[in-house]
Amino acid sequence: MQKLPYVVVTNRHLSEVYELYYSAFDAFRKIPEIKTVEDNDNFCQVVKRTLKEHLTVIPSLAMGVLECRDLVPSEELDRFMNRILRSRISRRVIAEQHLALTDTFNSPFHFPDSSPHHQTGTDFVGEVFPRCNAREVVETVGKHAQDLAREANGPDSRVPEIQIEGHLDTTFPYILSHIEYIIGELLRNSIQATVDRHSSAAELPPIKILICHAPQHVIFRVSDRGGGVPADELADLWSFAKGPRPQARLQNFSQVPKMAATLQELQKTSHTHSRREGQDSSLSTLTSRPPHLRLGMGLPMSRVYAEYWAGSLELHSLEGYGTDVFLQISKLGNKSEQLNLDGV
Repeated sequence: MQKLPYVVVTNRHLSEVYELYYSAFDAFRKIPEIKTVEDNDNFCQVVKRTLKEHLTVIPSLAMGVLECRDLVPSEELDRFMNRILRSRISRRVIAEQHLALTDTFNSPFHFPDSSPHHQTGTDFVGEVFPRCNAREVVETVGKHAQDLAREANGPDSRVPEIQIEGHLDTTFPYILSHIEYIIGELLRNSIQATVDRHSSAAELPPIKILICHAPQHVIFRVSDRGGGVPADELADLWSFAKGPRPQARLQNFSQVPKMAATLQELQKTSHTHSRREGQDSSLSTLTSRPPHLRLGMGLPMSRVYAEYWAGSLELHSLEGYGTDVFLQISKLGNKSEQLNLDGV
């Protein structure tokens, strides 16, 4: 942030983010060396408080970049957003993992003499779920995306069916909140586009998801018949700074004070199938995102998540018909995090 032009950093939204990070750094550097379990518990309280305070970062960054789009080339703002969001993901992953492992250690079922019949949390390694089931993730997230569409368009409104095919028994290690957010944003876009395109049709065409299990990757293809992306919007599809209707997006973001960028954006009550029972984290903190608001950053944010774990996200549009979106993730769990943009 210090490398940005002064006129950009003085934007009130970006300045608030800068102060949040500076205050967090100042708080953490004053914590003495951790030597006991009690020291770690106190440290965890600081981490939890900081994570919750930083739920305002994404909306503030987005509004700041939109307001500064005429002051700095959009390419430079997009590079800034990609770098700071990857860095944010890295910090939160480390923090959430430490909190999760601490909770596991403090659990009465952590020790060998605990009841062998109690399975709480045994499927997780901290925040990592070693056996994510591709079909179950799509089914669960799809239901939430459909419910959200009904909430936005009316309880009696029609929503397209989600059909899943391919390698349905595919499993892979991943952080569930990340894959759920990406799939959720893709389905949210496809459902709304299909509803808008075929509002007067007798039946809505289904959204088809193909799961492919390759030796080193898992690939999700999300296909819809929502009319595709207009040609004049395609070039700016992955940009945080450019794109249509910037003023409307600014107004929408002003109604989203906090954003975790997880599946929680798709629902009003915390889901339990993928979270360890009894565990809580700042990533599962409910955030306020009204269902009708379109923020215009679901795709670029999802690509940041995908590329962070050495994956990719691509979209192919047939204007007037529909889109195919391809999400590729590494199934081996042996790729280093992509913190910089070299080669991207």
